[in-house]
Amino acid sequence: MYGFYYFNFTYFWIMVPALIVTMIAQSRVNSTFAKYSRVRTMNQITGEEAASRVARFGGVNRLFIKRVTGNLTDNFDPRNDTISLSESVYSSVSISAVGVAAHEAGHAIQNAEGYFPNKIRAALVPVTNFGSHLSMPLIIIGLILPVQYDFIVYAGIILYSLVVLFQLVTLPVEFNASSRAIRALNDAGILYPDELEGAKKVLRAAAMTYLAASFTALLTLLRFVLIAGDRRGRR
Repeated sequence: MYGFYYFNFTYFWIMVPALIVTMIAQSRVNSTFAKYSRVRTMNQITGEEAASRVARFGGVNRLFIKRVTGNLTDNFDPRNDTISLSESVYSSVSISAVGVAAHEAGHAIQNAEGYFPNKIRAALVPVTNFGSHLSMPLIIIGLILPVQYDFIVYAGIILYSLVVLFQLVTLPVEFNASSRAIRALNDAGILYPDELEGAKKVLRAAAMTYLAASFTALLTLLRFVLIAGDRRGRR
């Protein structure tokens, strides 16, 4: 049996930048959201109303909006045309709430228009779920077993590559949803120019979390590839 000699500090330090970027991104989104959560919009429009108006402005007529528990748990489900807004967004009249709600409405518009990157992302969901559940167990089992079972490690790496691909495809989808949101908030007169700047900062901070997730996934994949290569070189 082979021990865990391949878990050395070289691989550990590969992940340090990812950890730092993730912490910075999470801190940035939390602080920015908190800052603009204290700033009320002049039109006193709630997150729920903003999502509805942005969606209608984008040509979406069939849409359900509901309240969900949690903090920043907002999402759009294309399977039933439903926007779920967290408690801090749904009935809040803050700039943060309007920005986040408008972003989710941007996803609804993408879905209605058949935005191509969004279609690719949706098609990747089943295989990504499959890969995310099996990749790590396969890699760990393969590394514990003798080197003649390296094909198990590589199978896990291939499955994890699907997770990385999903993260990368998610980036243009999220950026586009934010772009649609800001444009609608401006063109529909939902926010005033100075308020719009605050909404942009909230959505830019949120975008950093997606960049951090992609960066982390890429470095994790690199770590697995290096570990597998190191094992192969020790045969």
